[in-house]
Amino acid sequence: MKFKLAKILSLLLTTSLLLIGCNKVQDTNNINKNEDNTLNIVTSFYPIYISTLNIVKDIPNVNLTNMTKAQTGCLHDYQLTPQDLKTLENADILVINGAGMESFLEDIISQYPNIKIIDASKGLNLLEDDTHDHDHDHDHDHDNEHAHDHDHENEHDHDHDHDHEYNAHVWVSVSGNIDQVKNIASQLETLNPENKDLYEANTNTYISKLENLKVEMHSELDNLPNRDIITFHEAFPYFAQEFNLNIVGVIEIEPDSEPSAKEIENIISTIKEHNIKALFTEPQYSSRVAQTIANETGASVYELDPIVTGDSNSNAYDDYINKMKENLNVLKEALKW
Repeated sequence: MKFKLAKILSLLLTTSLLLIGCNKVQDTNNINKNEDNTLNIVTSFYPIYISTLNIVKDIPNVNLTNMTKAQTGCLHDYQLTPQDLKTLENADILVINGAGMESFLEDIISQYPNIKIIDASKGLNLLEDDTHDHDHDHDHDHDNEHAHDHDHENEHDHDHDHDHEYNAHVWVSVSGNIDQVKNIASQLETLNPENKDLYEANTNTYISKLENLKVEMHSELDNLPNRDIITFHEAFPYFAQEFNLNIVGVIEIEPDSEPSAKEIENIISTIKEHNIKALFTEPQYSSRVAQTIANETGASVYELDPIVTGDSNSNAYDDYINKMKENLNVLKEALKW
């Protein structure tokens, strides 16, 4: 009798362990929330913060933090700081731009293997980062370019050395930004299904605003007489593609590196050849080189904002839309001749 009882207890224990093991396997995609049931989401930089902020708007127990400082800008060659690592310590989810923007991603994954990664550019068709050929024909359908039929999942998960192969500034195009918002929301709903309906409602509201912005910008830009522009760095190819603008030159080909005398000479020649009347700088960078070029060519200097800097707070909900409208006004003035 004792033997039978011991055998029964042994079988029960074995069955319990197997069930526990099965539950662990099933829960691999779930988020392990903190004791207070808060979901902590961290974004890599400002444009991704704005998109995610609108998706999680007013949802209880969802905490959103932007990892980088307000004036960080694009994350080209960005080095993680001790404060960044501290921010990531309690993160359940990290939302990244992807497309090679976050070259430090492997470091984060190795130090915080339990963080779930949401890639805003996953599955999007990306433009090649060709910094030497700006004579592309941008007269084609943006929706086809951003069709969700090309999956970069393996590249983002296993190979992050392609930041020089693709242009990562997807969000600067309004349509690209819409694609990224949809991407973030979809992946967030998978990781946190209990808030799926709330994420979906917020996403639809924000996308409606972005669609209205796109219609407004097309109505104002599509009939401007001039389509040739010179930009400060490679932040605007997706924008140019969407609004049928032709980037004939880039002042600062390598981020955070002033152009050489030869490169400046080439830009001056391009301006004269194409009769360019406007140069576009960015508020995140000095306009000194652009002013020098303008003095040599008679072109005027204007400012376009790629929307990479700003205060990560509740006032940021409409910051992308507001700054894009400012860009619209700048372009209307600069390209009206």
